[in-house]
This record gives sequence, C-alpha cells and structure tokens, in this order.
Amino acid sequence: MASEDALILRTSRVVPRISPVVWWIAIVALAWLGLAHFHGNTVATLRVWLPLLASGLWMNILISVLAIGIGTVLGIIVGALELSRMRWVSAPARGYVQAFRNAPMLVLIFFATYVFPFEIQVGSLYLPFPDWIKATIGLALPASAHIAEIFRGAILSIASAQWEASASLGFSRARTLRWVILPQCVKRVLPPWMNLYAMITMSTTLASLVGVTELLEVARIASNTVNRTDFTIFVYLAVLTLFFLYCYPITRFTAHLEQKYAFH
Repeated sequence: MASEDALILRTSRVVPRISPVVWWIAIVALAWLGLAHFHGNTVATLRVWLPLLASGLWMNILISVLAIGIGTVLGIIVGALELSRMRWVSAPARGYVQAFRNAPMLVLIFFATYVFPFEIQVGSLYLPFPDWIKATIGLALPASAHIAEIFRGAILSIASAQWEASASLGFSRARTLRWVILPQCVKRVLPPWMNLYAMITMSTTLASLVGVTELLEVARIASNTVNRTDFTIFVYLAVLTLFFLYCYPITRFTAHLEQKYAFH
C-alpha cells in the first residue's frame, strides 16, 4: 500500500494538473472549428447578436445582484431571530428558513410572478410592476433562507468563552454581538455567501420562463430567428461561455478564501 501511495505521489508530480480554464478553452476551440465546417458565416452571424446577448447577461447580473442583496439583508434579520431565546420569536424564523430553503426556485419565481400584481395604483397613476422584479423577489426568498442558516451557523461556531469573557467585561449581549462576534463571522460567512451568489446567478436563467428577456431568452430568440442548426449550437455554446467567464472567477476566489481562512 505504501509503495502504491508513493507511485501515485510521484505520478502527480510528473503529470501537471490541467486547469479547468484550459479544458474549457480547448472545448470551445474544437467546437469553433467543428461549427466552421458547416457555415463560414456562423461567427459573423453570432457577432451581430453579441450586443443583445451582452444585454441579456446584464439582466442576469442585475437580477442576481439585487436578489443576493435583498436576501442578505433579510437573511441576517431572520438568522438573528433564529438565535433568539424567546420561542415565539425563533420558531417562526425557523419555519421561514425551512419553507423557503427547501422550496424549488422555479416554484418561488412563479409564486412571486402570480402573487404580485402586474401594476400598482398610486392615486390616479398606474405604475407597472415588471416581471424581472418579481423574478428577483422569487430568487431573494431562497437566498435569504440560505443566508439565515449561514449567518446562524457562523455565530454558533464562535466559542462560547468569548461571550462569557465579554459579559465579564460588562458588555451587553447586543454590544458583544456587534463588536466581538460579528467581526469574526465575516471571514466564515464570506466563502459560502459567494458560492450562494454563483448559484443564484446560474438560477437567473429561470426568469426566462416568466417572460424576462435575459441571456437564455435572447439565445432562444436568436436561434429561432436564424433557424440554423450550427448557429443554434454555437449561440448556446456562447451562453455557456459567458456564464463561465462570469462565474468561474467567483468560484476560484471563493476557493482561495476557503483555503485562507481554513485554520483561522
């Protein structure tokens, strides 16, 4: 067994580890060459659609940023309520987390789409309530439930001796939470928070099912307009590439933070 482990170790040193970015570039290059065999103007046609694809990606980013922002604020509040010593406060917070954490995101998006009105009346004015805002709310609900659990777990991971030491110095529970506990929770919360943001970003494509013109919907429109098999494959490959280029740096930075704070 020892000799096998030594052989594996020597092999891992000889054979360099290939980065996922290299694999992705190789796959894209092979797909590019393969699709060029069908139509020479595939790349030119895709170039025409790139501005619309970029605007669709911007909508995905906008929805994801707003959803994670709303979810973070709401999740911190719910997570704090979960830690309350009063059962009538903590029980509804736990019920909220269990309900929205385990519900499918698509169901929540449809729920928000049909629960909220299409327009809001303010006096004599009728203000539209866009579908992308409803999709944002639908994604913010599960995000808040996940963040509440992340926040609660980070606080509970702090040694109880720090609470006792702060109390011995005359700090109230609120001041201890603000000045002693929360600064230590930031580095523990940040990696899973960023992973959650990447997951929310990928889930924004579900907004196309309720009429939001985001990246996947633009790709579908482009595919139906051009109506060519090679272009359809290429445009969806472009969608994958755009999401990869946006989410992969977030994933790598998250892995870096996890290694940095692993033993602190």
